[in-house]
Amino acid sequence: MRLARYSYRGSVRWGRLQEQTVADLRGTPFEGVDLTGEEHDLSEVQLLPPCLSGKIVAVGLNYRDHAEELGMPLPDEPVIFLKPPTALLPDGGVIRYPNGCRQLDYEAELALVVRESCRDVSPEEAPLHVLGWCCANDVTARDLQRKDVQWTRSKSFDTFCPLGPWLETDLDPADLRITLRLNGQTRQSSSTSMMVFDPFELLSFVSGVMTLEPGDVIMTGTPPGVGEMHRGDTVEVEIEGIGVLRNVVA
Repeated sequence: MRLARYSYRGSVRWGRLQEQTVADLRGTPFEGVDLTGEEHDLSEVQLLPPCLSGKIVAVGLNYRDHAEELGMPLPDEPVIFLKPPTALLPDGGVIRYPNGCRQLDYEAELALVVRESCRDVSPEEAPLHVLGWCCANDVTARDLQRKDVQWTRSKSFDTFCPLGPWLETDLDPADLRITLRLNGQTRQSSSTSMMVFDPFELLSFVSGVMTLEPGDVIMTGTPPGVGEMHRGDTVEVEIEGIGVLRNVVA
């Protein structure tokens, strides 16, 4: 089932996506999927990031082929950092190239959205706490990352977390093709089977550090092929079983 968060005539709603329409939900999917009976054509709505995120937890160096590309050893445990909710950007939104940045990079990622409040979850219990899955782009000001050493500024500008285009609830994340295209040319191509720590291990690890709340996002790392974007570029993240997240840089 595909769930979308969207704006319709000035109000923000959740709905279940169908072929060319979206069916309204009562409340949010965190409370259960309860349809109102009202439907809208997709052309009448504007998709929003598919979460109500208090925090976005991201993971560094979580693909074996990416570590091999960089000549770096595999981490013993997940390396996590935070992106602010103000970085969220929907499908079709514009990634803004910040003043003072000299190298803006893309990073295609699989992301999960947390269903309910949880703490100290085991990997076996983790699937019960996932509402759904979506595409993400961990946009990074690479020159500022190198300059600052720590990553807060380079990962946190407004529009630096494109997320979407919707949530897919029925998905096995074990072996999905993940691809990034820049202006139609493939730049990243791998499989989620190459992850060092799978998404459920990541949810377990993060929940041992901080309480996760409904709508929180966990991004699961990027495969090899990370590279630079420029003003005017179109960047697409496609993940098997989910769809395509498309944004432009300006």
